[in-house]
This record gives sequence, structure tokens and C-alpha cells, in this order.
Amino acid sequence: MGEKHTATSTTAEDLLRDMDCPVLKRLLKDDDEGGKCLLLDCRSFLAFSAGHVRGAVNARCNSIVRRRAKGSALSLERVLAGDEEARARLRAGLYSAVVLYDERTADVGSVREDSTLTLVLNALCTDAPGAQMFLLKGGYDRFLTEYPEYCLRTKSLPPLTSQSSGGPVEILPFLYLGSALHASRREVLDTVGISALLNVSSDCPNHFEGDYQYKSIPVEDNHKEDISSWFLEAIEFIDSVRDSSGRVLVHCQAGISRSATICLAYLMKRKRVRLDEAFEFVRRRRSIISPNFSFMGQLLQFESQVLATSCASAAAAAASPLLGPASATSLGMAGGSRPDTPGASPFIFSFPVSVVVNPAYLHHSSPITTSPGY
Repeated sequence: MGEKHTATSTTAEDLLRDMDCPVLKRLLKDDDEGGKCLLLDCRSFLAFSAGHVRGAVNARCNSIVRRRAKGSALSLERVLAGDEEARARLRAGLYSAVVLYDERTADVGSVREDSTLTLVLNALCTDAPGAQMFLLKGGYDRFLTEYPEYCLRTKSLPPLTSQSSGGPVEILPFLYLGSALHASRREVLDTVGISALLNVSSDCPNHFEGDYQYKSIPVEDNHKEDISSWFLEAIEFIDSVRDSSGRVLVHCQAGISRSATICLAYLMKRKRVRLDEAFEFVRRRRSIISPNFSFMGQLLQFESQVLATSCASAAAAAASPLLGPASATSLGMAGGSRPDTPGASPFIFSFPVSVVVNPAYLHHSSPITTSPGY
């Protein structure tokens, strides 16, 4: 990692050893041993989603969290924000080995001090000091080349086009995005295995009440609508479907603005990713998504809230009215329901001059999309 290290990184390097790809392959082949080995994929959310070693957990740290850490060691809550089970098992000492990998780092001596590998390593040394830690030599690239059968890869996505065709698209194994047309066809729903529908519109009917679980979020697609006041309630509903081993279709009229906004909010909250990562991830699956300008602003503000939560320590969270136990109320979601007073959500958006929105987020034909019916 270079000649100069902090005390923490020196200790981490002393504890980290190289692991060859054939050794990891043997660990994965042994079912019993596989349950005792934790694989930490230290690449971005997009890279992990495209493909990863079977059984790996995504450990990452985006640029905002890095900056706010100001060089201090991050906690497991920050680098493993989306996997409570792995954190608990680490702290309990239930893993006999922890194997880290990135895209292609050759060996321990090649790990950079400013890399995600180092940040994750330091978090492990701080919060799970008893774990035996290894670096997969050559990273994901080498392991994929040598043992592709032990890697899970996303099926090839169709090229980006100006129009999405076919059925609803899979965002996550339990989360689908589509249109009112998809929601109106029972054969489409049954083919995909949909068990619940989240209707993000004020005028699309629920065609099969009694046959599927429904939840309605009655919002219009315009710049005055506060869709963010529904974010946490929508996320909870999606989680409930996931926890029951079901699949939920999130739809509005065209599956472009309102339903896409809800899916983006879900990814940001549950995967702890920035809006640009979530947007690209969804756009690769449904190229025509285009939340209206106000919705994008509300998502940007939601991003700052989500990432602030990632950066806060447990003590700070308990003391803060924004991030602590009362956070549901603070986010305009008292008791998990939307506020009774319109406009109560702090996410309702007014663009400050200093905020710059990536033009790639916006509709191709216009920088602002407020057309109703999306």
C-alpha cells in the first residue's frame, strides 16, 4: 500500500493475506465452509449488479461518504449499509475467513491507500478485529476468467433505445417497473410472477382487486406534486412484498416518470447509492424513464438525506431529530403514513441556484418534463 500508512492501515495490511483463485473456488465448492466465508465485493453498485462472485456482498463507499469521513476510519454500517446479517455475523465472529476483492488488484502489495479496499479493510479492523482477512489475487476479472461458473452475471440487457417494448422490466429480483398497460394484462403479470402492484397514479384502475395485493399512491405528474412524501411508505410496501417472497410491479400510466421515481428512491434508500448510479441502473433496463424536473429535485434532496444517514454514527443518529427514531416523522411519514398536511415533506423541491442537475437525467426532447399522464 506504499511506505506511509496510518496506524490503522498498517495494522490492516499486516492482517491481510493473499488468496489465489483456486483456493476461493474450493471454499465456494464446499457448502459447509462456504457458509463460514464472507465475500466482500469492493466495487461500485453498478459493477456488482452487472456481475459478482456467487454469494458476495457489496461493500462500497461513495464519494460523499468518503468526503464526510475526512480520513477517519469508516464503520461497518457505512460500508455494509445494506446487509445487517453480514454485519452481525462479523461482529459475532461467525466467519472463519473474510475475502475482499475489487476489479483486478493483483495482490496485497498493490492495494492503494485511497481505494475502497483500504476503506473496507480499515472498517473490518475497527469493528471486526478477530476476522481473518484475505485479498483475492487478480480480483473479479481473474476469477471470472478462471471460474465463470462460480459467478453470477446479469443477463445481457438490450441496447438502449428511445422506446421500451415488451413486458415490465426487472429492477431487482422482487421489483419490476412498467406501465398501466402491463398492469392491465393478467397474462403479463402471471408470466413475470407478480403478486403485488404499486399504482403510482390518481387515475389508473386496479384491474384485479382480490387477485393481487394493491397499494395506490394517488399523485399527478406535475411540478407541484410532492411525490417524496410517499417515498418511505412506498419503500415499506416494496419491502413487505420482498419479505413475503413476492414480486411487485411499480407502475404509473406510461412507466416513465412517477413509477420510475419510486424505483429510484427505493434503490437509493435500500442500496445506499447516489442518484446518478440508481438512474443509470434503471435506465439500462428501461431506457425511456424520465422523472419530471421537480421529481428529480426531490430525489436529489432524498439522496442527501439517505447519504447523511449513512455518514451518521449510531450515537449521532440517536441524538438527532432528523436521523434518529423520530426520522419517520421528520421525513413527513409519521407512523409510516404520508402526512395529512399537503407540503409537509421536507423533500418538496425548490431549486437553489447552486444545484446542478445532470442533463442526462432529463427527457431527451426537453430539459423539463411535466407532461401529465406519466
